[in-house]
Amino acid sequence: MGPKAWCAAAALALLTTTGAVAQDVTLTAREGGIRLDGALQGFDGEFYRIETSYGTLTVDAEGVICEGPGCPDLTAPLAVIRFVGAPETGAALLPPLVQAFATQRGLRYAPGNGVGYTATLSEPASGKILADISFSAMSPDAGHDAMTAGAAEFAIAAATDPDFGNRALAMDALIPIMAADNPTPVISSRDLAAVLAGEIVNWQALGGPDMPIALHAMAPDTDMQRALVARLGREITGEVLHTDLAALATAVAADPYALAISVQSAQGAAQRLALTDSCGFPLLPTPMAVKAQDYPLSLPIYLLTPRRRLPLMAREFLEFLSTPPAQAAIAGAGYIDRGAVQQAMTADGLRLINAIQGAGDDVALADLKALVAVMAGADRLSLTFRFQDGSTALDAPSQQNLADLAELLLAGRYAGKSLILAGFSDGSGDATENLALSQERAEVVAGALREAAPDLPAGQLPQVMAFGEVLPMACDTTSLGRGLNRRVEVWLTPEGRL
Repeated sequence: MGPKAWCAAAALALLTTTGAVAQDVTLTAREGGIRLDGALQGFDGEFYRIETSYGTLTVDAEGVICEGPGCPDLTAPLAVIRFVGAPETGAALLPPLVQAFATQRGLRYAPGNGVGYTATLSEPASGKILADISFSAMSPDAGHDAMTAGAAEFAIAAATDPDFGNRALAMDALIPIMAADNPTPVISSRDLAAVLAGEIVNWQALGGPDMPIALHAMAPDTDMQRALVARLGREITGEVLHTDLAALATAVAADPYALAISVQSAQGAAQRLALTDSCGFPLLPTPMAVKAQDYPLSLPIYLLTPRRRLPLMAREFLEFLSTPPAQAAIAGAGYIDRGAVQQAMTADGLRLINAIQGAGDDVALADLKALVAVMAGADRLSLTFRFQDGSTALDAPSQQNLADLAELLLAGRYAGKSLILAGFSDGSGDATENLALSQERAEVVAGALREAAPDLPAGQLPQVMAFGEVLPMACDTTSLGRGLNRRVEVWLTPEGRL
């Protein structure tokens, strides 16, 4: 707990002890490192007011241990932290995350024995329980209602909700799956959409056997299915519906003519059907592609938060989620963590192939040479920025990426490197106008970064470069492909090379 959690300045009216006799106490931060001695002026069940050599301080009781004759009986209020939401995601992610949080805080973690996931966190020395944690699987609508009614502190979901705050928790990927003995080699994103809409009904149209497609799907009210429908912009006519992802994967794996969309974390015994865009560009759900959302069916997993003050330990859990131990716990649970990674530009030859194959008539050889000259010897950071439809406002994952990049820069993570915000556009319209649009998007990110990290010296901020339509990630013939191509990437180059 940092100094701000110790001092909520000027909240003197919060606690009053008219006529009471001040008594000596010592307040010690639960994770150690900070100790305050002074005279207790008052306690309202949540905050201590203590007169110290630093002045009068107001201290959150959940973050400290009180010792001395003036301490009230309640030394640490119990934090009740209730999670609701997507069944598989919550059951997979919460146990390792809460356990890692307890380890970092030096608390004792004890899982419950009842139905569903429950756990307690307690002080190792006294055994006093500090937090009672639970998870209840709920549909998106039920989870929304629980959050609105104050019956939950967090909701795990595959989509944001305008009624709540959100934090990107992890990443997954929506993938087409089929049985391992199905010989169909590949499916385009356009054909996949046609299958899901009931317009293609035979495997032969996809290069497979002359057999009807048995389309499986999750039930319409499940979290993943809603995310898929929102991504595709159309309802899905599944013949066989399932209520959990494990059953979906098992059923598809057992039927040589079944097809479904699932998530990579719950692929099970089924086989992933290779996906391309309508121009034949491979669309691979690699960790780098999913983190950067270059894979069109990347699926951010969000932790929704209510618009009310959460218990201190719940707020500390939110802060913990950005730490390396939290990211390691997410990866260990089979999901793709949100930790920033970098990859040499030369390691992804597909990008250069796409640049050459996808270059329009108004992309000159000189433009490609200029691009390659900057890419040579550079690394790409997985943090990538995209925008809300028809807007220069960053989408929800990009807003989290912005906060992460600001934090990394302030911590000096990329000292000795020069950073570039590389702007790109889709290929529709005039090339000169597209170059200007890509410049504008990169400038928007640069401005937002300056606001997010106002203490960062100007010389450490990334420089802006615009490349227009010369490095497409996907085909421009679909809105999905154009959305992938409109982006701002973060590149790292040796300091002084440019």
